[in-house]
Amino acid sequence: MAWAFVAAERDVTIRDLLTHTSGYTYGDDCPAALAPAWRRADPFAAQDLDAFVARAAKLPLAHQPGTAFHYGISTDLLGGLIERVSGQSLDAFFDERISRPLGLSDTGFWVPEEKRDRLALIHQRGPGARLALETMFNRRWPTATRGWRSGGSGLFSTAADYVRFAQMLLEGGQLGGVRILGRKSVELMTQNHLSALADPHPMGNRWEGFGLGVRITNDLGQSPTLGSLGAFGWNGMATTSVQIDPRERLVAMALYQHLPYNEGNVFGLFTNGAYAALER
Repeated sequence: MAWAFVAAERDVTIRDLLTHTSGYTYGDDCPAALAPAWRRADPFAAQDLDAFVARAAKLPLAHQPGTAFHYGISTDLLGGLIERVSGQSLDAFFDERISRPLGLSDTGFWVPEEKRDRLALIHQRGPGARLALETMFNRRWPTATRGWRSGGSGLFSTAADYVRFAQMLLEGGQLGGVRILGRKSVELMTQNHLSALADPHPMGNRWEGFGLGVRITNDLGQSPTLGSLGAFGWNGMATTSVQIDPRERLVAMALYQHLPYNEGNVFGLFTNGAYAALER
């Protein structure tokens, strides 16, 4: 396929970033024609979030803004936007606006030394199918002197904290009398925003759409698992998943800490098991 570089027809919007329709990709998942530009810009080698945004601004887009879904650095760029709008560092904003109000005492970009022995390490299958430590990510120690605050990855947390965050979304943006998001904001967030696209399905999943930062189940007939229309959530690379189901008043979470992603269809087994257990 031949590529031609043309000017963007319009600016990238916040909605484009929230829906991953901005045209930004990841460096290991970009069209071949964009790979040289990614190697030159190397945004993840930046020393801080401002430098990351500056490097990302030099990257060509994979498509015109708002015309296609492509998972990439959009959420990282939103982290930079939060810093500019709020005047706070991303970790300070999260702590003040989300973690402290919700009582998420174990959530942050870095793990204090006194909590380091609680850190769950990522595993993979080694020789003879035995579990072995994964070699790349486990070397990235979560200390405040390494790395930078990423809007798209990097938070450490616990199952208990993550469940509270998911429960807040299930309850329409509030939990225990503390409101984090407006009810109508959550409603907008959990609608499919891809329906007008030529390919309205993220990652090729015919049963899903995508809202503002979350996948949405919108076609059970195409789904390979049990579920509910309107259920939403997201999956993480180390085989982690959260499913928030307003119809069933359900939060289902799997934190497998395993690579490669979803080996053995863990998500399918987990999702079917959770829904099959429902009696009323």
